Amino acid sequence: MNRRTRTVVFSLFVLLAVFSIFAPVAAAGDSPPARAITVTGEAEIKVPPDEVILTLGVETWDKDLAVAKRRNDEIVTRVFKVAEGHAVAPQHVQTDYVSIEPRYRVGNYEPGDFIGYFVRKTIVITLKDITAFEELLSDALEAGITHVQGIEFRTSELRKHRDSARALAIRAAREKAVALAGELDQEVGRPTDIREEYNGWWSPYNSWWGRGWGALGASQNVIQESGAPQGMEGTLAPGQISVNARVTVSFELK
Repeated sequence: MNRRTRTVVFSLFVLLAVFSIFAPVAAAGDSPPARAITVTGEAEIKVPPDEVILTLGVETWDKDLAVAKRRNDEIVTRVFKVAEGHAVAPQHVQTDYVSIEPRYRVGNYEPGDFIGYFVRKTIVITLKDITAFEELLSDALEAGITHVQGIEFRTSELRKHRDSARALAIRAAREKAVALAGELDQEVGRPTDIREEYNGWWSPYNSWWGRGWGALGASQNVIQESGAPQGMEGTLAPGQISVNARVTVSFELK
């Protein structure tokens, strides 16, 4: 066999090898796509709050910076004593924000247009006994609080309720898939893809006070209530916290 003949034979061998590698891939690409159904399951769990976070502001001002600071410190000290009087642990009371602003009349920065120094501090109180909320807030206002920047009712077991909401959402997704497939005389097989779209919480009280969290706009598949706060007195009605979850799941069709 001469050199030219050997070259031709080798080229044919290479072409056959390449064809044998890619032929199964091409055949697989011609197969019909897997049959599947994709659904979204949603769940909402309503739970009673067991703690409240108060964000309170103190603002004082004077042309003398030392006077403005002293007045601010006096109010903050009184608020700390109010919290102590309501059995709030020291680690649950903190100063979260401090600022000093020299202020002038709009557009003017001449000494004669100086209004004064504005001193601001923010105090964050975490109250574990929400039955004391109204009285503590009233006492803090009497102590000199100038701004109520936020009131946030929460649950200390948020992780547990999130897990429960997620499990309910997955269950709702499976039930929806079975119902939809059943209408077409199909059976649902194993899940092939699971995605968590949303998992969070929202308290309706936040829409009135400061930092809101935004509720889900879509209707829920599952709503579960866990009772109401116990031992509430006075006119406070914080309602319940909504813990939401949404998942999207794809199932095979048998």
